[in-house]
Amino acid sequence: MNVYLRELQAYRKSTIIWAASMSSLIVVFMALYPAFTHDIEATKQVLASFPEAVRVAFNISLANFFTVYGFYGYILSFAILAGAIQAMNVGTGVISKEMSGKTADFLLSKPISRSRVVTAKLAAALTVVLITDVIFAAVAYFAALSVSNGPVDAEKFFLLTAGLLLVQIIFIALGALFSVTLPKIKSVVSVSLPTVFTFYIIGMIGDLLENEQVRYVSPFRYYDASYIITHVSLEGRYLAIEAVVVVVMIALSYLIFTKKNVRASA
Repeated sequence: MNVYLRELQAYRKSTIIWAASMSSLIVVFMALYPAFTHDIEATKQVLASFPEAVRVAFNISLANFFTVYGFYGYILSFAILAGAIQAMNVGTGVISKEMSGKTADFLLSKPISRSRVVTAKLAAALTVVLITDVIFAAVAYFAALSVSNGPVDAEKFFLLTAGLLLVQIIFIALGALFSVTLPKIKSVVSVSLPTVFTFYIIGMIGDLLENEQVRYVSPFRYYDASYIITHVSLEGRYLAIEAVVVVVMIALSYLIFTKKNVRASA
């Protein structure tokens, strides 16, 4: 438990910054919603002039964009990108910092197993993104209420927001796997940013090419806003794929870390 609390303390400041930044983003952009819906026909003509593949790539659905859910889903795609970076940073840094900081030998000399160390650190990483997401979701919901002309369906709204957490979980697991497999990580950002943007760009390219198979590769395309708005549910096959991928990556992280040789600090 001390390892868990230590990690929460270490990430306290960054959690506040991420939560404040993402919440500010959603407030600013949701404030633009009335401007987009003031003259729907004129705005729709402008958006319709864009190639369909481009609209899909940027999550702009003309069928839903002028509803509070569709507009929120469009803005949410950028918040998910930011959240993925946060999750990858935490997932990678929470373990790798012990190696780069040469404190792993001290930590592992304590009466605590390696598997418990990993568990505590991953629990802390998940808690960090959960705190961020709860704050973000609350701010986003009240922002939507303030600009919507009618009631906002909480179930539909929070199902859309759930995509943020689900994508973050994947990148926490991927970051943890990177942290135990890469020989030495000098900068977490140098690992997280290229990885996150690579998956994001893959998803956009898949949409531009209208290749449905790319959705299986890019986590950013697992939870489609249009599908959630229409069906008020998440797509089961992508939930299943994520579950398998996350379990495999976490299992490998445990296995590698428990077998890894840890050099003593000089």
